Amino acid sequence: MRNDGEGDREGFRCAFEVEVPYWDAEDFRYETIGINTTRGGAMSMLSPKNRSVSAGGIPSSGQTEGPTLRREETTVIERDPSAAHSHEAVFELRDVAVAYGTAVAVEGVDLDIREREITAFIGPSGCGKSTVLRVLNRMNDLIDSARVTGDVHYHGVDLYDPAVSPVEVRRRIGMVFQKPTPFPKSIYDNVAFGPRVVTGNRRAKFDELVEKSLRESALWDEVKDRLQDSALGLSGGQQQRLSIARALATQPDVLLMDEPCSSLDPIATGRIEELMEDIKAKYTIVIVTHNMQQAARVSDRTAFFTTVTSETDALSTDDHSDRRTGHLVEYDQTATIFANPSDRRTEQYITGRVG
Repeated sequence: MRNDGEGDREGFRCAFEVEVPYWDAEDFRYETIGINTTRGGAMSMLSPKNRSVSAGGIPSSGQTEGPTLRREETTVIERDPSAAHSHEAVFELRDVAVAYGTAVAVEGVDLDIREREITAFIGPSGCGKSTVLRVLNRMNDLIDSARVTGDVHYHGVDLYDPAVSPVEVRRRIGMVFQKPTPFPKSIYDNVAFGPRVVTGNRRAKFDELVEKSLRESALWDEVKDRLQDSALGLSGGQQQRLSIARALATQPDVLLMDEPCSSLDPIATGRIEELMEDIKAKYTIVIVTHNMQQAARVSDRTAFFTTVTSETDALSTDDHSDRRTGHLVEYDQTATIFANPSDRRTEQYITGRVG
């Protein structure tokens, strides 16, 4: 992927690019997608073309050249100079709803997630927090019965446009799950896994990138002398930081974290929270948490979700359905949510009266 590097505070240049290789691990071939962006700016992502080259970028039979970049269109998007130092919206969600089959999991979600901030999703179990989180990098696409409606824009691009590649979306919008997920490989190979998949070179060395990612995840000093040891030998907290390092190694723009500390002890939790504070200057972070104190400590903005019983689901064809559906109740700066919420349901939840 190529970055023009021509952006400035008043405007940036965004070009449609095609035939950028990504690795199809299943059939051991390159395929092609298109994307061009400046960091923090608008972007364009196109689905794979029907062309491939063999492993390592060597042209397939009958081809004389590897993948190429071709500029199709150039657009200049102007920014308001007065907003040069503000945290602009990375995600814009409008009237978003998600249903699994005829059951609506969450609906009526309207919020903007701003760059280089930590946004927390809180609320009782079943209110749709994790479902909305997965909307942001199209993880719900992997569930056959899932349907997403409404508008979801990432740097101004419709994430659910058919032309957008979900593979590239997930590369730029990384995710860390509730339980640590180390691969049965060495510590080094865990971190290098993503870059090797992207480049298609399974034997490539990424020493600098591995060290950088481990430093960013506050794990380098603890593992630098045993990078070839199995990642399964790390403690739970170390494994979760390794999962974060693996996500950062693909150089994402956004990091989604689904209850990343739920299985960790207080000391490991504190290290993860310190890590989030350290890296938010570079990355936009969205976290789902059941820990009210954690949301209050680490987040800049908080969204409170709850469940309501609706006689008729908006996306359901069953006129007699009686299901609990998640709703976004309130979204504001964290200090406001915890000190002066505008909705009584928010106050009852954060004070422990309900939920």
